[in-house]
Amino acid sequence: MSILPEPNEAASKHSQALQNTIRAEISVAAGWISFARYMELVLYAPGTGYYSNNIPKFGSTGDFVTAPEISSLFGRTIAQQVLQVFQYMDKGGNNILEFGAGTGKLALDLLLELERLGELPERYFILEVSAGLRRRQQELFARYLPHLISRIEWLEYLPTTFEGLMIANEVLDAMPIHLVMWHDKTLLERGVTWSNGAFQWSDRLLVAGELFNTARKVGCQINASNGYISEINLAANAFIKSLADILQRGAVLLIDYGFGHKEYYHPQRDKGTLVCHYRHYVHDDPFYLPGLQDITSHINFSAITEVTKGGQLELLGYTTLANFLINCGITKILEQTPVENSIDYLPLAGQLQRLVSPAEMGDLFKVIAFGRGIPQPMIGFITGDKSHLL
Repeated sequence: MSILPEPNEAASKHSQALQNTIRAEISVAAGWISFARYMELVLYAPGTGYYSNNIPKFGSTGDFVTAPEISSLFGRTIAQQVLQVFQYMDKGGNNILEFGAGTGKLALDLLLELERLGELPERYFILEVSAGLRRRQQELFARYLPHLISRIEWLEYLPTTFEGLMIANEVLDAMPIHLVMWHDKTLLERGVTWSNGAFQWSDRLLVAGELFNTARKVGCQINASNGYISEINLAANAFIKSLADILQRGAVLLIDYGFGHKEYYHPQRDKGTLVCHYRHYVHDDPFYLPGLQDITSHINFSAITEVTKGGQLELLGYTTLANFLINCGITKILEQTPVENSIDYLPLAGQLQRLVSPAEMGDLFKVIAFGRGIPQPMIGFITGDKSHLL
């Protein structure tokens, strides 16, 4: 890890405090915790976890850049899909619920565009687990949306029922995942221990329970003769089930990087999809500077789809981010800025390229939608639908 930037003294102390917390939990747990628990602590431990502290995460001064941070075109384009969902809603059902709103940039761009189009939501709910990010969102809206503050509400928990559109942009990838090793017919769960002054991998036999049952089904479809390591995201599955339980009418729009089942568990992907982001460097060591780096994994969209079947939600479409944005009219939105106005047009054109280029976010990121009471087709999936890959 010598190529990665060194943290300052304050950041190092912050990471050390979180390491001490994790070490203490490992000790109480007889020397071993699952990687899912380790990831949960690294990302969400109160005050010190990556998403619980006040250290910059987004943009040039952080660790990564999300689509809303790249361009306002992203939110303005999604607004076109919002409008279609609102057409099918009963009175009072024109609501938006965003999960993990980050800096608040997507909400800002969505609300500004919907206001321009004369179709503001009744309420814009935000469920945000990070107190620091919630404050940042409130400051952003107070500055740019003071006249709409009354429509925005932050939630501590999921509502018991919901009507409208739910949006989760790069949320599922940050949920704690279990690491499993398949070797012939043996199933092992990969966990974390503390040894020789550092966190270490430690595998334990997996013999029963939900993780075992899920891993056994996966094992029937992969070649594990030489060993195969990958992730199972039970937290994401449970989250999607909870959304299916509360959605009365409307849609769920999920945007993240990932694959269908066959590609997710491809023979050449035998080391899994776990990645870490630190100061715009991508690497594969989740033990490096806990609390100072993001840890993510790709999404198995086939597994997500299976969960929604149990919740009786209808699959409304699955495609690449590029297809979705083009279907929703991102190029037409760009054309609203005259080419002659090069000062504004050229940066927007470059931002559009980052969003839709196969070499950037266009193909890696996928968009999937589920709904109840929403007729097809949704405009984001009118061409290029890839539901057959799920």
